[in-house]
Amino acid sequence: MGFLPEGFDVPESLETGAFRLRPITVHDVVKDYDAVMANREYLWSLFGEAWGWPTEDLTLEQDLIDLGWHQKEFQMRSSFDYAVMSPDEKRLLGCVYVDPPEKAGYDVEVHYWARRDGPEQGLEEELAETTRRWIGEAWPFESVAYPGRDITWEDYDALPDHG
Repeated sequence: MGFLPEGFDVPESLETGAFRLRPITVHDVVKDYDAVMANREYLWSLFGEAWGWPTEDLTLEQDLIDLGWHQKEFQMRSSFDYAVMSPDEKRLLGCVYVDPPEKAGYDVEVHYWARRDGPEQGLEEELAETTRRWIGEAWPFESVAYPGRDITWEDYDALPDHG
């Protein structure tokens, strides 16, 4: 649908020694909620102004609804949310989002985050490098936007809308 070529096989997973990327599902809600709320202030600094997420009063039920929506979007091939899991799947370490572009001049928007609490401190740099390489090698995009990373949200929002 939309921003992917017809017949493109969406990557199902990516594994490194430090983590595994795989589609997020409603079954991840407890691990996701823990990761989000334990890192809420950091996530708000990345996404809060643009997305209004995560709110201080985010509930487990609301997170379940969000994950259900992400799971359905993946099935519909309209957007792709990957859980960044520990290799043993016991801990959700972050997320990678591959979304249709909102602004002209880009084929895709990619967002990522990794936990800043616990033993995963410093993981985000490895996740960033891995994600950028993976997007470049495994996906069919030529112009990738990393809003809030390579371009400020303010500058990104000022661009003309896509389509």
